[in-house]
Amino acid sequence: MRRVTVPGERPYDVVIGSGAQHELGLVLDGTARAAVVHAPPLAGLAGGLVETLQTAGVAAEAVVVPDGEAAKTAAVAAEVWEEFGRLGLTRSDAVVGVGGGAVTDLAGFVAATWTRGVRVVQVPTSVLGMVDAALGGKTGINTGAGKNLVGAFHPPVAVLADTDVLTGLPEAEFRSGLAEVVKCGFIADGDVLDLLEIDPTGRGDTEELIERAVQVKAAAVGDDLHDTGVREFLNYGHTLAHAIERVEDFGWRHGEAVAVGLVFAAELAGQAGLLSRGEVDRHARLVAAMGLPTRYAGDWERIQAVMRVDKKARGASLRFVVLDGIGNPRILADPDQAWLDAAWAAVAETS
Repeated sequence: MRRVTVPGERPYDVVIGSGAQHELGLVLDGTARAAVVHAPPLAGLAGGLVETLQTAGVAAEAVVVPDGEAAKTAAVAAEVWEEFGRLGLTRSDAVVGVGGGAVTDLAGFVAATWTRGVRVVQVPTSVLGMVDAALGGKTGINTGAGKNLVGAFHPPVAVLADTDVLTGLPEAEFRSGLAEVVKCGFIADGDVLDLLEIDPTGRGDTEELIERAVQVKAAAVGDDLHDTGVREFLNYGHTLAHAIERVEDFGWRHGEAVAVGLVFAAELAGQAGLLSRGEVDRHARLVAAMGLPTRYAGDWERIQAVMRVDKKARGASLRFVVLDGIGNPRILADPDQAWLDAAWAAVAETS
């Protein structure tokens, strides 16, 4: 079993490997009640976790929420709060989030806001959840104005990344999660890039890739929980990605949007003279080899308008995470419009 400790005021472990979920009873030993939040497709897994907790003496019940991004709404959050009230959940109890990034985002948010904060344990069931959404303490729901604009910083007490559940993950979902892994390679860990260039499927070195990506994120969030400094670099590729998701009404998978965003950000850095042509091309070449999109067909004017309400924007200033060389991220504020247009032209899908 691989373990990565996320530092901070309240350090916690990310447990990675086969059977990691079975540590849930130990993590919540002595807890009176727990609510296990999950979507319908994971009823079997959630039921097993409820039994594990009950065996450990925890009065646990399942709380079912919609699948995918449909879970991340104010209406669903309100329904879950009502369920917590019915269960009699108090501040000394706990929430367990079981699922992909959307469900763990929601579970963290309702845990952060119920009685102003109860403990949450995340049990991610996708690559995306294991390397990104489930750790770091960012929780949130979507609104009509954009993705994750309502939320709270609420770190979990543990993340149990059981790689056994990935065997049944659809290939498109597995590939989508790898976009967050390759992002970590570009901003911090060149070994990730080397591993994916050897095996772009990521299947041969899954646990090592997940561990390395978790280490990158742990280092960033341990120093910057509230996303005011180095943690922003984890948003590499995400300014365009979040705009694509919003414009497409979340019809695009997060990792697919991030993949296009990575290529866009590399092209932007190239325009700014920060990346060589070879470094820019490495982005598109590797992303394509992984089976992820490098182009997007959309309305550039609308995309730009949506990017201006991204969480990383500051007033009227448009800000991007870019690379000043592989492994050296920085913020580029208010880039020249010509640079933006050229970067868009490189990823715009034309008929």
